[in-house]
Amino acid sequence: MPTFRMRDSSGSIRLKHVIEDTDRHGNVRIYLRRPGHLKVRLRSQPGTEDFLAEYRAAMMGATPRAPTVPLDRRGSKGSFKWLCEQYYVSAEYQRLSGRTKYVRRGILDRICEKSGSKPYALMEPRHVRRMRDEMADRPEAANGFVKALRQVYSFAVEYELAQRNPARDVPYLKAKGDGFHSWTMEEVRQFEEHHPIGSKPRLALALMLYTGQRRSDIVRLGPQHIKDGWITLTQAKNRDRKPVTLSIPVLPELKAVLDATPTGNLAFLVTAFGKPFTSNGFGNWFRKQCDEAGLKHCSAHGLRKAGAALAAENGATERQLMAIFGWTTMKEASRYTRAARQRVLAASGMKLLSRGGDGPGREEARGGET
Repeated sequence: MPTFRMRDSSGSIRLKHVIEDTDRHGNVRIYLRRPGHLKVRLRSQPGTEDFLAEYRAAMMGATPRAPTVPLDRRGSKGSFKWLCEQYYVSAEYQRLSGRTKYVRRGILDRICEKSGSKPYALMEPRHVRRMRDEMADRPEAANGFVKALRQVYSFAVEYELAQRNPARDVPYLKAKGDGFHSWTMEEVRQFEEHHPIGSKPRLALALMLYTGQRRSDIVRLGPQHIKDGWITLTQAKNRDRKPVTLSIPVLPELKAVLDATPTGNLAFLVTAFGKPFTSNGFGNWFRKQCDEAGLKHCSAHGLRKAGAALAAENGATERQLMAIFGWTTMKEASRYTRAARQRVLAASGMKLLSRGGDGPGREEARGGET
């Protein structure tokens, strides 16, 4: 076990599982070699904070990488920016999906631009609440901010870089309204009248409405996912952490559209260049198709909501909705079943309010007249 002298003259340090190898040219290379794991090269200058950070990351299971920013722009030890840099090379961050990494790093980098030099250990719940409340007009952004901080400090607590998580008990803000507009059946028919069967927009509508999947799944869906009249796919959301695999039947309405529409080989929906859409690219393209049909307030996500509402109103249970849409908890499904039950109960209950109805107690309400 080699000994490394710290460059800041703070002393020497010996690191477990670190070895030195000399190649045939006489160059000394340093590796982390743990029993049962692949040997990982440590490339930073020994005795520096960068070297220690790389060593800790490798011990956590992440593959060390060359710094992505110049050394003079990296955070000083103990700063919030430094903590984020440790998080970015951790196993916790590396196992996130590419989309989640992109979004989360964007949030944290914006915090670093404003407060990156401040000591992360001094962060208090009141600071988190104040920054959250500054985004009160954008509740989704505010909640994303709180979630990102929770994850960073959860990592810090787990690896003994912090004593507590200041964002853990800061609640999310309640979103205004009900989010994306849920399509009505009249709006679906209006879109269908403008985009007939055989067109790409009509295929996109059918795939979303009759599978209930997110656009991140719709853009990947292709012939290889269908066998014996069933669609089987693993949803893109959380597929690297808690994958959800679904099998749903191909409804006759969807089959009719698929049979009449030219499609791609590996993805049903492709761009003008024959390439599969990205999730964002598809969203922008479908937005234009809605505009052309005179539905400027409708979106791809709203179709998923419409499908859930339609299924619930037709009697689908919460468990059935979870099986169709891939939800892992009752919370989301219960929103639609509650709304559907309210409509059914209101339809039957309003008969009792009608002056021309035959509801019980009508004569008593008139004072017993005959």
